[in-house]
Amino acid sequence: MSRGNITRRGKRSWRLKFDGGTDAAGNRQTRYVTVKGKLQDAQRELTKLLVAVDAGTLVEPSRTTVAEYIRGWLDGPHGLAAKTAERYRELAERQIIPHLGAVLLQKLRPKQVQTWHATLLQSDAATGRVLSARTVGHAHRVLHRVLAHAMAAEEVSRNVASAVRPPKVTAKEIEILTADQVTIVLERMQGHPLYSIAALALATGMRRGELLALQLRDVDLDGASLQVERSLEETAAGLQFKPPKTQHGRRTISLPAHAVAVLRTHWRQQLECRAALGLGKPEPETLIFSKPDGSPLSPDNLSRDWGRACRSLSLPEVSFHALRHTHASALIASKLDVVQIARRLGHGSPVITLRTYAHLFEASDSAAAAAIENVLRPQKGR
Repeated sequence: MSRGNITRRGKRSWRLKFDGGTDAAGNRQTRYVTVKGKLQDAQRELTKLLVAVDAGTLVEPSRTTVAEYIRGWLDGPHGLAAKTAERYRELAERQIIPHLGAVLLQKLRPKQVQTWHATLLQSDAATGRVLSARTVGHAHRVLHRVLAHAMAAEEVSRNVASAVRPPKVTAKEIEILTADQVTIVLERMQGHPLYSIAALALATGMRRGELLALQLRDVDLDGASLQVERSLEETAAGLQFKPPKTQHGRRTISLPAHAVAVLRTHWRQQLECRAALGLGKPEPETLIFSKPDGSPLSPDNLSRDWGRACRSLSLPEVSFHALRHTHASALIASKLDVVQIARRLGHGSPVITLRTYAHLFEASDSAAAAAIENVLRPQKGR
């Protein structure tokens, strides 16, 4: 029997009948596929199918939709951190499923992904607001990851999201405090409940979740250093501690003298508060920054309280995360090696550091170019 044949089924419809190889029991399979278009389109599709049979990449037909597959994947053992899974589900329900959810997973094509991008950039199905290229890019990466899983499970023969680039994101300059602004922040925040954590953020470049997860056993004031061993994240399910995303996130950070002094004062105040509340001697796992009863603080509340403090104290209105960026900018300005900067910030790779602070490195490199020009310029009298 020939490996395949084509039969007209209508004016522009063709039925492909072909040898689909053998199943798990060794029985020969005959497969049928309908193709719309010209005869040449049907011939090309038959050739592709036979090549897939020979390569062992032909997937079993399925009626699973994009929506069903994404939800099933999110409900399963996806290996995502809780906060990441929550964000993925939000993107899936708001940006992916309203537009692509009804499409059969195996019928999804690059053209549909392109149209989806264009639609999202015009409006959000849930709110009617125009979405940014960055948000569309996030949604695209969720779809790409889901399709990569489907491809590994042999549910689809290729990841069609790989054939379409997400919208280009215009570089957004990060928030950084100037040296004068740092001085103003530290002076005006003296005595404020957030002074200690803000000062430590500026001195170490730690993320808010890392600061809020810092325990007594992680801090060595005599040795002027601390260990980052975990982070606190906030999801709809509540607060939970988690290990760093990568091995680079678990790190030792040296402390400048000012940070050591701030932490000594802060911890003395914490001990006085514990004594007043009758909480007794702190354990090694006692949190450095916490509520009066020792329970963890909310990362989201920290950001909101920081915003209120900026307004009430007439401080530069930047996000709490800007304190981390300010620390990084100071390291770059000091001409510290990028690998050392990446390690201190807990980046998985110096590439992340270079990408995040590209404009700062460019400014530093311009100064270096000017310096080398002075060395290379022919000197008079030589």
